Amino acid sequence: MELLKPVRALGAPRGTEPDARRQVILRVLGIVLLLLAAGVDLLMAGVDGKPLWPQLVVLPIGLAAVLWPAAVRPAWLTTPVRTAVPAVLSGALTAALLLSGRGSELGPGELAILLCLLLIAVRDCPAPWAAVCGVVVGAAVLALPYREAAGHPYVTSVNPFQYLLPAGAVAGLGGYLRTLDHRRRVAVTETQRTERLAMAADLHDFVAHHVTGILVQTQLAQLLATTEPERLGGILKDVERSAVEALASMRRTVGLLREVPESAEAGSDDRRPGGDLAALPALVAGFGGPVGPRAELRRDPSVPDDLPHEVQAAAYRVVQEALTNVRRHAADATEVTVGLAYDGRVLEVTVRDDGRGSTRLPKAARGGGFGLVGLTERVTALGGKLRTGSRFDRRGWEVMATLPTERGRRDRLGALGPTP
Repeated sequence: MELLKPVRALGAPRGTEPDARRQVILRVLGIVLLLLAAGVDLLMAGVDGKPLWPQLVVLPIGLAAVLWPAAVRPAWLTTPVRTAVPAVLSGALTAALLLSGRGSELGPGELAILLCLLLIAVRDCPAPWAAVCGVVVGAAVLALPYREAAGHPYVTSVNPFQYLLPAGAVAGLGGYLRTLDHRRRVAVTETQRTERLAMAADLHDFVAHHVTGILVQTQLAQLLATTEPERLGGILKDVERSAVEALASMRRTVGLLREVPESAEAGSDDRRPGGDLAALPALVAGFGGPVGPRAELRRDPSVPDDLPHEVQAAAYRVVQEALTNVRRHAADATEVTVGLAYDGRVLEVTVRDDGRGSTRLPKAARGGGFGLVGLTERVTALGGKLRTGSRFDRRGWEVMATLPTERGRRDRLGALGPTP
């Protein structure tokens, strides 16, 4: 029953939504009340000796329009059709009884059905049809008093607006629910768009990291082609590995952007997310290689393996961006040290090099300077801090990020007092 479909509050946690049992109870209760109201219509007509055919025509069609499950509903039974047709039938029946002078008892069943259809029309009909169907159903509701007055000897005047208040209230409720539905769709769309932009930024960062390495290794291969050709084999293998990793990153991320699942035949390593602490050893080892600067990962034993995924992903991105900047801006570096430390609340990530900032890379390979900007946004979004600058001994550059873990954030919020 669509009238009772839940509307999730924007930003509300999933635990605040009505559970499945409550939804089932509400739907069953609504169906029972609607059927009881329709039964009252038939009972009133039978007691007063009035013909039952008007109720037997309108009530089944109206109940079917309201209660027909969406899963088995035919394609032609669109929302405008299922709201407008019963309303037109009800209005035509009212006009026929009025012209013939034969009155009919008006019970709560048909009124309740029409009000339900009015709510559905205003809430769910497409924009061009919502107003039209709402007016048609509303007119059928306002015309009901004429049916009861037809043929009644003591009724000399009819107030067609006696149902204006309930009709207006139902239409207003439908408009409010329609607004909530629209806001939810906009929020979902914006969230999906933001997530795709973030994935596209990750794709750029992954590929830029590998392509920069390919560029450096290719330049070195050109220098060694005539002087030390025996070293070309190792360099070309590194170029091949970087190219394969770049293509794998592009395939994974573009697959996510297109919402197309990857082939089941792909290896498990291809499907493994590349941004976590477990991937750092390979990242650091791949940065150095046989001809690059010596790179070393110093991970304190206190750093756990089960840190929150967003913290691990941010730590991986800090190291990746820092190593990429070493290649871009400190080609003379001979040693790079990546450090991980954890004090129980905060993960500290440091990347230090001993370069002086000289570079032989072409200008196009130096990037646009937005890597650290995006990295700062990611770190600060987790409540952390990012600092970049010269080392304390002035012998190179240092990137340091502090990332609060979930436990640290909880402790900090507890110190501030209860959350309202």
